[in-house]
Amino acid sequence: MENHEGTARWEVLAPGVARRRMPVWDATIGVIAGPDGVLLVDTGATVREGAEVRREVRELLGRDVTHIALTHPHFDHVFGTAAFSGVQVYGAVGLADTLLREREELARDAVRHGADPTAAAEAADLLVLPHHPVSGELTLGLGDGRQALLANVGPGHTAHDLTVLVAGAGGAPEVVFCGDLVEESGEPQAGPDALPRQWPAALDRLLALGGEDAVYVPGHGAVVDAAFVRAQRDALAARFGVS
Repeated sequence: MENHEGTARWEVLAPGVARRRMPVWDATIGVIAGPDGVLLVDTGATVREGAEVRREVRELLGRDVTHIALTHPHFDHVFGTAAFSGVQVYGAVGLADTLLREREELARDAVRHGADPTAAAEAADLLVLPHHPVSGELTLGLGDGRQALLANVGPGHTAHDLTVLVAGAGGAPEVVFCGDLVEESGEPQAGPDALPRQWPAALDRLLALGGEDAVYVPGHGAVVDAAFVRAQRDALAARFGVS
């Protein structure tokens, strides 16, 4: 990956793996590149953000996104998907039904959090539903041995939490895109759609998949390690009275 104008905001985590922290809500977008495909993890809070990410990924890699994994059904992670025409979209089982049922509420939530009402309404109208539901684990091949593991480790932050794990090439550590199961920039947010008593167990499953040496990428905030995820798991268990 080379830095060009417009791509300096992308943080390289391992060969062929990078992420960008989006403005305003600090939501993470990840990208995983293989010779035969480019997987994007989440798409931003508006169609305009999605289009910006699409352009930057093309500049960063010289190729277009071919696959998208949506980590959970919140506006700041899914509303940019319509900017990626023809891309195969993956999500946890039940995500498509939730997005279809809640799209107007997602737009209202975006406006409550400061989004432009017109942009929120446009994103809700154009919202792309996942084509491929993930139950358990699904391995996505991106060519020449590069694979991304899509793991439905939830519920926790929502009823439909999907994480993405990719082995680092050239001896680099595994990178785990956690969605909002992990947050670094503030206390994890447990909204009305959270299942807080099941959240610690979701993090146990995440840690079992990623292991001690992985790089964990929160849905919001700086990259963390397994010790941080474990400490957050314990804090959530104490907060919600779970052993």
